[in-house]
Amino acid sequence: MKFRYYSAMTQVVLVGLVCFLCPGMFNAVNGMGGGGQLDPTAGNNANTALYSTFVVFGILGGAIVNLCGVRWTIFCSGFMYALYSASYIYLNHKPWDGSFTIAAGALLGIGAGILWAAQGMIMVSYPREEEKGKYIAVFWIIFNLGGMLGGILPFAINYHSEKDSLSDGVYIAFVVLECLGAFLGLALAPPSKVTRTDGSSVVMVKYTNVGKEVLEILKLFLNPTMLALLPMCFTSNFFYTYQFNNINAALFNIRTRGFNNIFYWGFQMLGAYAISFLLDWQRLQRKTRGFIGFAIVFVVFNAIWGGTLALHNKYPEGIEAGSRLDFKDTKRAAGPIILYLLCGIGDALYQSMAYWIIGALTNDNQKLSRYAGFYKGMQSFGAAIAWQLDIKV
Repeated sequence: MKFRYYSAMTQVVLVGLVCFLCPGMFNAVNGMGGGGQLDPTAGNNANTALYSTFVVFGILGGAIVNLCGVRWTIFCSGFMYALYSASYIYLNHKPWDGSFTIAAGALLGIGAGILWAAQGMIMVSYPREEEKGKYIAVFWIIFNLGGMLGGILPFAINYHSEKDSLSDGVYIAFVVLECLGAFLGLALAPPSKVTRTDGSSVVMVKYTNVGKEVLEILKLFLNPTMLALLPMCFTSNFFYTYQFNNINAALFNIRTRGFNNIFYWGFQMLGAYAISFLLDWQRLQRKTRGFIGFAIVFVVFNAIWGGTLALHNKYPEGIEAGSRLDFKDTKRAAGPIILYLLCGIGDALYQSMAYWIIGALTNDNQKLSRYAGFYKGMQSFGAAIAWQLDIKV
């Protein structure tokens, strides 16, 4: 039992469950468009604040994890997700005052930057080289089960609601689940005790300090490989704003938005599972797998966005509240719903490929925590711009 607890797969499953309960619930709230509110302005501003602080603490997150360890960093970070969800209860009762939600978003950016740096390090440094695609898929499936559950809650609770915003009960459920996720972070084992499937240790014990971590972070911005990956990092969450606000929120009523999220995150699991077979296929050289994976992501992603452009041209201003699409109206809603679900597949392919590329750079867990932090930091820089563009444009 002790060996199983310290196995790499057990630890990846545990961090997947933390993300199921914390970022998974956050994704469910965000996936409703505007944080589940009728007016998306406060949600957009909160996300801008969130991703602005995420830029900084995503980059610093790897150093913080290396200095403080995975348990306590994830534990503390998890509560920031609960605070953010709780802020929407306040917004429900004072919709004209988005200041608490915006402040909670800024605090969440700090916690999320650190949590995702720890998660990235665990997911891509713990498995053996030939297992990285499988471990990424396992994590992505568990994580997106959270988004599915988070879609079921508003769908069920708001099934008979005529409102176009989530009720307090939905947000309270999210807060409880996110608190559970924070406590689950304490169950993670120190990396120095984790073993891979071949019995080897994940990491040799290394000692670091603040000065070294600062220097190593600065070196990331001079690293030609990391600079070459900047476009991938910057754009990897840029599209969420459009998908959540301008497809799901702008075209569908509140219960159908929850219905869509169940399958959006479900299709993410399918996408991650499918591409894992290619990324771990040992008959092909790693370079060949990388080129084929890139080609698949390129073709699928652009085909989906071609369909999105056609949908946008059909509904350039969205649909007015009160006459938005309902999942029972299959004649009108089927096409847009299917396209939205395919967006989930596209995202999973993109994210899985990105993490696989980062994991292929090294097996050093301290370096990978910094690389993962750099990826999430630059990803958040793009996301912060996207959320503000949605307000301004």
